[in-house]
Amino acid sequence: MELDELDRRILTLFTEQPRIPVLEASRILSVARATVQARLDRMTKGGVISGWGPKIDPSSLGYPVMAFCSLTIEQDSGHDVVADKLASIPEVQEVHTVSGGSDLLVKVVARSNPDLQRVIDSIVATRMVVRSSSTLVLNTHFQDRSLPLVQTTRMP
Repeated sequence: MELDELDRRILTLFTEQPRIPVLEASRILSVARATVQARLDRMTKGGVISGWGPKIDPSSLGYPVMAFCSLTIEQDSGHDVVADKLASIPEVQEVHTVSGGSDLLVKVVARSNPDLQRVIDSIVATRMVVRSSSTLVLNTHFQDRSLPLVQTTRMP
């Protein structure tokens, strides 16, 4: 999808102020409310905007420990079957098929380090995981960083 300068300004404003009303955004951007709404609708339909829901911080719910687990899976199970099984574990936040030394990269959260062991045990208990290697997150400097791409991508 091609983005022009107004699209970038709209995306920047709604990224920085996700709860801003469309009418207020139109005032700030000096364009008609209908123009802002039409652009938002077009970018949502085109997949540029993937959602509007609240972003939930697991640590605020008592899950301050985060880790990434590299999983080697039973190849005859298939990635989708394993991902579907992992989706039943609430602490599993993301599952990505990757290349390299493992098959899946899984982001998990836990209440404590001993609780992380419980989560990893539940992942391995699916009987589809051959090997697991975990990396504990000590500090997150930034995440979900898409706005710089929006601001620097130039379309023909």
